[in-house]
Amino acid sequence: MALSIRLSRGGSKKRPYYRIVVADARSPRDGKFIEKIGNYNPLLKKDDEKRVVLDTDRAKHWLGVGAQPTDRVARFLDAAGVRERAARNNPKKAEPGEKAKERAEERAEKLKAAEEAANEAEAVEVVAAEVEAATEEPTAEAEQVAEATSEQ
Repeated sequence: MALSIRLSRGGSKKRPYYRIVVADARSPRDGKFIEKIGNYNPLLKKDDEKRVVLDTDRAKHWLGVGAQPTDRVARFLDAAGVRERAARNNPKKAEPGEKAKERAEERAEKLKAAEEAANEAEAVEVVAAEVEAATEEPTAEAEQVAEATSEQ
């Protein structure tokens, strides 16, 4: 018989309350269990000592017999100092999927194209301003020459 130390849900709708139980791994989550070794109230603050109440002696006994804790119960056992839990490392957890990467690449290409178009428009405006300034400069020089001749 495969034993597991797991959470069994109780409480009403939107108000969860869990019992930490030792049960046959094949039995339903909230079904028949062998022994209740603690409880867990997720509605309490994380630093509240009544959030997780665990009978550490019974937990050690059942672990010695071969019961396997679920991930959440393993965290509780680690916090209580009953069983060391190996830290998990998943470097790809935050990495976006393939479709998201494709969308990001398309967005980057569109942004680059828009920047290039803006730069080209800016260059055209600069050239137009230079042409306009070049046509205005001779008239300004002509005015200066005219003023100089009229002063004499």
